[in-house]
Amino acid sequence: MSEQLQFGFASLANGPEEVRMGTDKIISGITRQDWLEPVEDRLQKLLHEGFARGGSGGQKIKNLLHGTWLGHPLHVILTDVPIGAWTVGLVFDFLETTSGRKEFAAAADASITIGLVGAAGAAITGLTDWQDVDPPARRVGLVHGMLNLLGTSLFLASRVMRKRNSRAAGRRLAIFGYTVASAAAYLGGNLVYEQQIGVDHTSGQKLPENFEKVLPESELPEGKLKRAEHNGVPILLVRRGKRIFALAETCSHLGGPLSEGKLSGDSVQCPWHGSRFALEDGSVLDGPAVHPQPCLKARIREGQIEVRKITDSDIAKSTNNIEDSRSPKKSSKKAGNKTGTSG
Repeated sequence: MSEQLQFGFASLANGPEEVRMGTDKIISGITRQDWLEPVEDRLQKLLHEGFARGGSGGQKIKNLLHGTWLGHPLHVILTDVPIGAWTVGLVFDFLETTSGRKEFAAAADASITIGLVGAAGAAITGLTDWQDVDPPARRVGLVHGMLNLLGTSLFLASRVMRKRNSRAAGRRLAIFGYTVASAAAYLGGNLVYEQQIGVDHTSGQKLPENFEKVLPESELPEGKLKRAEHNGVPILLVRRGKRIFALAETCSHLGGPLSEGKLSGDSVQCPWHGSRFALEDGSVLDGPAVHPQPCLKARIREGQIEVRKITDSDIAKSTNNIEDSRSPKKSSKKAGNKTGTSG
């Protein structure tokens, strides 16, 4: 075990500040385990190749497991099942030992079984998400998964021992399994709150509330991804025929630059991990992203493209994404459910 990990575990026995420093050292120690890199590379490659061999069907399965259809990472939801079920199982174990009532034993066994089923779902969705995670979070995610696998194995062994009427051994294995699963859960929290895995990377960006100039119209070519800015916030502009689309340029998945991606029909694909978004409304067409891209309303005034956030009233009225002061009647005739109009 590295010095960072040794110091980290020792610090957990001290005060709050020492605990924070200790946990930071644990994470740092994990990221320094370079011997894991070949394992990470090989496993990610196998996962990518596996889904790629499935073609469009493989992508649909991938989207399902990511939670693209849900607008939220499916893995995060499923992880609550084993933790919750196993917590209840330990409570029933305690009640069984203190009361001797057999119904508590049956309830504990059922809770552990439910947890095992939930852990399988969490593992599948977690691997699907992990294949598109980059260092250093990739290594923390790998250790997170390995600990979860160990914890699940201990609970599976606990269930087997209970089936063989070795309930005392089963309870001990469950306690060990819960301890390991708790450590894995801590690493999962680090991935979300510290490394920003699974969160919306466009959240917190201050898009203009009112129309603001972002780019001369003459600088936006046809069929090209163009990056503009407003107060340091990047905005993606795309001209398709007489229509112009405006979205947040930062990919919601892990912050990739969409302006460096690929324009495919009426969608844009992130260059980092392949997430694909509809220009029309920013909806996610393909994962790993699960959060839609914020869209902006745009217009052309005096040769300048101006944009602002789309408001609830804009959505309610199903207005278009760009207004051209030079042809208001033409714009109003085309008003519908689309976000871009003639320029």
